[in-house]
Amino acid sequence: MPDWSYHTLFKPILTRISPYQSREFIHRGMNLVASIPGGHRFIHFLGREESSELVKKDIQGVSYPNPIGLSGKLDPLLTGSRAFSNLGFGLIEIGPVTKEPTTDPTLPIVDWQKEQIDFPFNYESIGIEKTVQKLKKWKPIQPVLARLDGTGEELHYLIMRLEPYVAAFVTSSPELIFSTDRPVYLSVPADKMRDLDFNHVQTYFSGIVVDESPKIPYEKYRSELLDSIYFLRQLGFSLPVITVGGIDEPADALALFEAGADLVLLSEGYVFSGPGLTKRINEALTHNLQPKPPVHPAWIWYWLFGLSILIGGIIAVIFSLTTIILPYDELFLGMPREEILLFNDRILYFMAHDRMTLAGTMVSGGIVYMALARFGIRNQILWAKQAIDLAAILGFLGIFLFIGYGYFDWLHLIFWLILLPIYLIGFMKTRSLKGTPTSLNTRNHRVWKHGIIGQFAFVILGFSFVLGGIVISIIGITQVFVATDILYLCMPPEMLDLFNDKLISVIAHDRAGFGSALLSVGLLVLTISLWGFQQGNKWVWWTLLIGGLPAFFAGIWIHFAIGYTTFIHLLPAYFAICLFFIGLIMTYRFFHMGKDM
Repeated sequence: MPDWSYHTLFKPILTRISPYQSREFIHRGMNLVASIPGGHRFIHFLGREESSELVKKDIQGVSYPNPIGLSGKLDPLLTGSRAFSNLGFGLIEIGPVTKEPTTDPTLPIVDWQKEQIDFPFNYESIGIEKTVQKLKKWKPIQPVLARLDGTGEELHYLIMRLEPYVAAFVTSSPELIFSTDRPVYLSVPADKMRDLDFNHVQTYFSGIVVDESPKIPYEKYRSELLDSIYFLRQLGFSLPVITVGGIDEPADALALFEAGADLVLLSEGYVFSGPGLTKRINEALTHNLQPKPPVHPAWIWYWLFGLSILIGGIIAVIFSLTTIILPYDELFLGMPREEILLFNDRILYFMAHDRMTLAGTMVSGGIVYMALARFGIRNQILWAKQAIDLAAILGFLGIFLFIGYGYFDWLHLIFWLILLPIYLIGFMKTRSLKGTPTSLNTRNHRVWKHGIIGQFAFVILGFSFVLGGIVISIIGITQVFVATDILYLCMPPEMLDLFNDKLISVIAHDRAGFGSALLSVGLLVLTISLWGFQQGNKWVWWTLLIGGLPAFFAGIWIHFAIGYTTFIHLLPAYFAICLFFIGLIMTYRFFHMGKDM
């Protein structure tokens, strides 16, 4: 559940139901998606949560993909565990784990206006047996920290049961000494930090978890948290320091790391800022560590691939404005274009409308491919390569649609054979790409919130293009015409077939070709919208603008040029162009904004 869906669709609903119901609804829903075959890939496709190698941390024998974790307070019943494994966290805390389940817990109180959650002292716990059962089925991809609670005897029992499944333990019992090869961290409320016996802690514990305290008002907790870390480091405390809460936006996490925190656990800030907070922190951290990645030289091959498509689209525009059909079309039909004009001049206009929309889509696709190569792959961004690969492979497969419409276009094959080696060279030379995006965003400001709305518009636009491409391709290889097409042509398909039994095959070829091209470009728009929204990425905004205009202009202009202006037929185009401009307007400042102060 990325921010574009959380803030626009789900959060308004969640604020109107009880905290327990909203939490379990979200967690169980996400867990269901993560549990089905391919569910984790779908979650990754929507949210793109991989971490850079630059933010990886190795602490006391435990390897963390990144230093951002989730506090166990947010999922005490482990109903969302599988989903959280796929949401970009470097570690996940569970618990507090108790020997027996809590029979009458007090539920958290959420204040959506003040953006605060009061977590109760009498917390929820499912007990050790259910916890172990869930851990056996869960198999998380990142380290798990188990927070424990109970008597001394119970804590030793819990450690024995949990040792095979967790990487470290957290306890609030400083007087106990634990026999385990796993790190054991002492949890200390931020306001009790100065009362600690640090020699005892450094002798018997692996580090400290600076925790939230009910005595500290929420608005003062962050500064108390920073003071505690500074205090520890100034005393010469060299063991790992983990913090809980106090993070509402990426800047808060950056400040904690700068003060000396090794790992941070997100708490209520994750609920109010949204599931994208983890990704935003990782992108900001990566930017601080490597603002300018080295150039990958093989980007030029993908750029040439896009340039070839752009040139092909321009040639197709010229043909659509002049002869419309080509000599090999006439050869297949067994008649010249003049004979078709004499029979029904709208047939050629109709074919021009299909071929012009295809040409405009090709021009747009070529521009987007070139931009992804120049600004994405050149900077070693993995998502840019995968966006190109996904769209290109489906585009190549589109040639096999001829099986459905019965007309093999030899020019299409030649173009396919020219593009294929260029693409394959680029694909092979960029197989080692692992780069992740960086972002200048560190604040939950209004520009960021507007950007989420704009991103939502572009995501819907991309999904619409993909769906439209699939539908048009299916129509092209089956019924060919929709009702408004027949009204425009002023004759049924049967009459066209009587005139020339190969004519519908040529028209179907145009329709399916446009559907295939729209599907490819739709995937480009969709993947850019899902994966490429980082503050300061001016090139993404300009790519969407310049890449979108040819397709929209060609697709709408040609309809008016030939007089095919039926409102219901053009309604999808009107809907798409509204989304396009809403997205551009709402994201302009986000993409053009520099580093947050």
